[in-house]
Formats: sequence, structure tokens, C-alpha cells
Amino acid sequence: MKRTLLSVLTVCGVLSAQANIFEYTVSLSGPNESPANASPGIGSGTVNYDDVNHLLQLQVTYSGLLGPVTQSHIHAPTSAPFFQTAGIAVGNTSLPGFVTGATSGTYSNTLDLTQTSIYNTTFLANNGGSAANAEAAVAAAMAGNLAYWNIHSTSFPGGEIRGFTVAVPEPSSLTLVGLGAVGLAARVWSKRRAKKS
Repeated sequence: MKRTLLSVLTVCGVLSAQANIFEYTVSLSGPNESPANASPGIGSGTVNYDDVNHLLQLQVTYSGLLGPVTQSHIHAPTSAPFFQTAGIAVGNTSLPGFVTGATSGTYSNTLDLTQTSIYNTTFLANNGGSAANAEAAVAAAMAGNLAYWNIHSTSFPGGEIRGFTVAVPEPSSLTLVGLGAVGLAARVWSKRRAKKS
């Protein structure tokens, strides 16, 4: 019984250690722009924030832009969820390694949020000049649906397609505890049944 309880607690500890990755999806389009545009361009991606290792993993695939890409970045914070525009937060002046000059492509990069060079200089200054403060502001904006990924092009210099960060639902802690309790009860029941046989 003690070993079973220890196993359940260990599993719960491992699950809670992994709970420091915050996952978001983005769905980019012209109608999502502010002001909206008629671009046929689309994109979809993920933004994963690791608050323990201070990393931001970005992935996107996009196509159908009317003009070649000039720059791309994460903007934050807007004045309300899924609404309005904001200044550039991450990407100084564009996301590191984001290929320009194409109307379709993919991007995948992991950014070190402890480096002040990845933040827009104005955003950094508005958040006390420290990477830690800037990271906290970006994390809060993403969690509050106040951050969006924007891809700018020659046809739409203010942004051809954009998409707000939307949290990927995760199992609640109560669900995980409940599953652990069910597993523990099943194991105890199984052992008791084996002893009776």
C-alpha cells in the first residue's frame, strides 16, 4: 500500500513538473487583421511558453499571401482580448530567422526569453528594461488573449495576416487527482482479490 501511494505521488509530482509549459495555438488570416483585409492568406501555428527554462517555442506554416513577407513578430498587449492592435513585443525588428521575401513558408524557432535582444526596444523599455519583466508581460498577454502573431508583407505593410494566442485546454488538476485515485483504488482492489484467490 505504501509503495502504491508513493507511486501515485511520484506520478503526480512528474505531472506537476511538466505543467510549466503553456501551449497556445494561432490561426492567422486577413480578416483577423485590424483593420480587416481581404487577403486569401492563411496560417496556423503554435506558441509554447516554458516558464521554468524561459523559452518561447514558435512554429507556423503560412501560405497564399498577396505580397512577400517583410517581417513577423508577436504583438502585445492589446486593450481587450482578441481586439485591437498593440506594439511589437517579441521580434526586434522581426522574429530571429523568419525568412522574408516569400508568400508561403514555415517557421520554427525557440527563443531564449532571458535575452533582451529578442524584445522590441520600446516594449522592453516600457517593462522596466529587464528581460524578466518583459517575459512576464508577454506571458500575461498570451494567457489573457492579448497577444497576436502578425506576418507583414509588401502588400499589407501593417500586417497581412494575424492570429491571437489561444490556450490549448489541459486536463484540470482535479481530473488528474481523480484519475490517480481511481488507479490507486483499482490497484488495492486487484491486490485484495488476488489474496482471496
